[in-house]
Amino acid sequence: MMLDSTELYPMCFTPIYKERMWGGDQLASVLKRVLPQCNEPVGESWELVDRDDEQSVVANGPLKGKTIRELIQSYGKDLVGKNFHGGRFPLMVKIIDAGTRLSLQVHPDADVCAKLGHGAEPKTEMWYIIAAKKGAKIMAGLNPRGTKRQLVDALNSPDIESQLQVFSSEPGDAYFISSGTLHAIGGGNLLLEIQQNSDTTFRVSDWGRIDSSGKPRELHVEQAMESINFTNRTSPRVAGVVDAVAHNRKFPVINRCQFFKVDDLRLVGEMKDTTSQTGSFHLLSAINHPVEIGRDDKIVRLEPGDSCLIPSAFGDYTIKPLTETMTIIVKTTL
Repeated sequence: MMLDSTELYPMCFTPIYKERMWGGDQLASVLKRVLPQCNEPVGESWELVDRDDEQSVVANGPLKGKTIRELIQSYGKDLVGKNFHGGRFPLMVKIIDAGTRLSLQVHPDADVCAKLGHGAEPKTEMWYIIAAKKGAKIMAGLNPRGTKRQLVDALNSPDIESQLQVFSSEPGDAYFISSGTLHAIGGGNLLLEIQQNSDTTFRVSDWGRIDSSGKPRELHVEQAMESINFTNRTSPRVAGVVDAVAHNRKFPVINRCQFFKVDDLRLVGEMKDTTSQTGSFHLLSAINHPVEIGRDDKIVRLEPGDSCLIPSAFGDYTIKPLTETMTIIVKTTL
């Protein structure tokens, strides 16, 4: 049985863990997740996904066991928002745990997808650094002084980093990775990833790695070269808040993207919010301390790393930090 839309509540979903050859150990050590026994390290936790081959499942409340696809089919705009016109949930949310660096890769935009065909889907994404080991790096965007020829010549050489913008990872920093941006997540990063609902990635280099069967992973250099935006040399980094706050503050992180908006909430006490003003769902992700979110008897508790989806029809709610230390929440809307 489905609920009336007036009875919807903040929903959490069961994480879907993915083995990756580059997976790390911070899902367990930092976020205290109990991970399944796997042949390879867990590199990704899919927190919210609506794909044909993977469906997030509600983990709490009367709708426990329902898939995100079932929710969308029943509630549509009341779940997603006023600008939703059917189809899949528009975003995917992941936690990336990189033990070693990911491949050097790029995602296409809509025009390139139309040209390439074969089911290619556009993808713009952003990352929020939850934790970073000493020496962890982010490689994202082309060096403003480099050329396309220099990049091509350096693809299979150790000099490739000189053709990219390279940043030291700092918790609280964010990166806006628009489609066409060449990028790689360095080893030692634990980050929250918010992206368009797409699974199209073109690998330019995998750093000479081989998989468990002794074979290198497939590269997609031709498609990648079609996808890279060589005119975009802006910095993708959005510097995080340095100082502690004396009262609740909202810091916009991504606010000029047509696919999602992201705010960094720094809380020292209870904060009121509502979905009524945005006309969109709110997706809240706890970063460093536990919180309670909701109203009346419709309240969920989030541990660090957990996320909950507040339906667009839910209206007013409260975010209550459960510690006296500044609590960080990442809020995503359409």
